[in-house]
Amino acid sequence: MKFEIVKNRKWYFIISVLIAIAGIVIMSTMGLNLGTDFEAGSRVQFTVGHTFTPEDIESEFNKQFTEFKVAQVQGIANNGVVVRIDKKFTPDQEAAVKSYLDKQYPNSAPQISSVDPVVARELAQKAIYAILYASVGIILYMAIRFEYRFAISGVISVLQVVLVVVSLFALFRLEIDINFIAAILTIVGYSIHDTIVIFDRIRDNLKHTKIKTTADLEAMVNESIWATMARSLNTVLTVVISAGCLYLLGGTPIKHFALALLLGLVTGAYSSIFIASQIWVSWKSRELKKPKATA
Repeated sequence: MKFEIVKNRKWYFIISVLIAIAGIVIMSTMGLNLGTDFEAGSRVQFTVGHTFTPEDIESEFNKQFTEFKVAQVQGIANNGVVVRIDKKFTPDQEAAVKSYLDKQYPNSAPQISSVDPVVARELAQKAIYAILYASVGIILYMAIRFEYRFAISGVISVLQVVLVVVSLFALFRLEIDINFIAAILTIVGYSIHDTIVIFDRIRDNLKHTKIKTTADLEAMVNESIWATMARSLNTVLTVVISAGCLYLLGGTPIKHFALALLLGLVTGAYSSIFIASQIWVSWKSRELKKPKATA
């Protein structure tokens, strides 16, 4: 006996609303930990070589350099650390920081990057435009291929996935950089593809099923979801294993990218199965006439 996914949709909506509220509260109160890609300043990554506390690193930097301030210190794997500076380094300042690190931390392998305010602002705008353009493209494609209800339902479910990933990154103070935007666009593409597979089965079954009541609609959609369930689970598990290996075995620069992919893929699979189709069912059922009461 198959679990009635569609009939229990109100619970999924409640869960999604609670998640959305929690995400908005987290982002409003904690803000986003924007990297130097989107916030002007400099980023210094190096290997300390022994255990340390972020407070010690910040204190040493502020004591050594008085012409700029440390905005944030974040530890990374293998006794590494990322220090964010509140302004862009001049060539002399960058040379002074490298000289200090080479002397203070032998084999530190420092990596320094700087972004000025104009470039940071342009990158942030382009990142927002990229997500908006992707959403508009999805709506147009699905509206043409299916109908506008499918398009809007699919985009709402995808935006929920993006909200969850961004909220978790804000909650755990993980850095949001240009790699994160690449991960978000990848997640959007994967999630909407999975949703389209389910919508395609619903559209096909809709042609061969007489829908008179909301119960008929729920039964048809439930059958469509279960018909694609094995494919959805197998696909997401395959991709999750690949992203998991990337997270565990990949280098530090791509760890946040792989983590965002993992979170987005799992949330996207949930959203495709439990949210997108349910929004369409709730919307479509409004068109159906209520069954006449038997005398």
